Amino acid sequence: MPVLNARTSVAIGLVALFSFSAPSAFAKWKNSADRYAETYKQYLGASCPIAQDGMKHFVYFARDREAIKDHPFLDHARFEGAQIMYPWRELEKGEGDYDFSLIEADLAYLQSKGKTLFVQLQDASFNPDYVPVPDYLLADAYAGGAIQQFDDDNRAEGWVAKRWNSKVQERFAKLLQALGESFDGRIEGINLQESAIGVSKEQDQQFTPAKYADGLRHNMSSMKAAFSTSVVMQYANFMPGEWLPFEDEGYLKSVYEHGESIGVGLGSPDLMVKRKGQLNHPIAMMHERDYTAPLGIAIQDGNYTGRTGTTEVIDSKQNIVPLLHAFAEDFLKADYMFWVNQEPYFEKDVLGCFE
Repeated sequence: MPVLNARTSVAIGLVALFSFSAPSAFAKWKNSADRYAETYKQYLGASCPIAQDGMKHFVYFARDREAIKDHPFLDHARFEGAQIMYPWRELEKGEGDYDFSLIEADLAYLQSKGKTLFVQLQDASFNPDYVPVPDYLLADAYAGGAIQQFDDDNRAEGWVAKRWNSKVQERFAKLLQALGESFDGRIEGINLQESAIGVSKEQDQQFTPAKYADGLRHNMSSMKAAFSTSVVMQYANFMPGEWLPFEDEGYLKSVYEHGESIGVGLGSPDLMVKRKGQLNHPIAMMHERDYTAPLGIAIQDGNYTGRTGTTEVIDSKQNIVPLLHAFAEDFLKADYMFWVNQEPYFEKDVLGCFE
């Protein structure tokens, strides 16, 4: 997950603000940021086995689609199926030249095992060497189509489609329409990647946080228009140009409100129950209102040991899967949980608890 470029400047501004503000103002802001800091403690008593619940559970394989073959989850009734990421460039070889054979093959295999598929559509990468959009989109007609993402230390960390560009939005909508014509009602659902990006106006003069928020909402509407039966979901965790609760420009809130208004589900990667960033952004958004649109939460690399964005294996003596499940079920009221296939934790901790 990228770190927002705006975060550093916001933090500097907050230091200056706190240096000249009254103690009461500081206390109010500090309490607001910490309001969920100890919520996880309510769920420390959760234990295995995990009881039957009203959620649907999927195993997240990212782009490692071959790993679904003969995977142990196929024998577990509590898991509905697999969530697999498909890059835009693999689905559209040339302009309007769609190839959905990878999705068809995975769906057929899962259905043969009594399971189903949840598609994650990739238009952003966290690998500086991988551009996830079709080559034709990189032309001047689409203002380059994609742009590099950078972290706060100005290190390249991947690429993202220019979601704020109207011509890129048009091509993305056509892809969604074609996917809907082929898979609506056949797959469990489809979700768009996380909203957090490492892009600023200094990199692209067309970019502004407000235009970016508009672009996300446009893509959500396009997805809903393409899929009337299967579940549709937008991962919305952080937005450039704001940092909650201190600097609230309404960008993330607008994504959640738009999703609820048109029936697009909302979700987020990384169930981090102790980290303020997640607690004050997607977790707060999910918890603080009632939704009719489905909610989803993804447990991704590192989350099984309370970290994020790492595949490092550490000797963890505590299985926090029951805590994560209880938090998602009770505090978030999640409808979907997407458990990453990270070993040894998935088979040992997740499957062990669901047995």
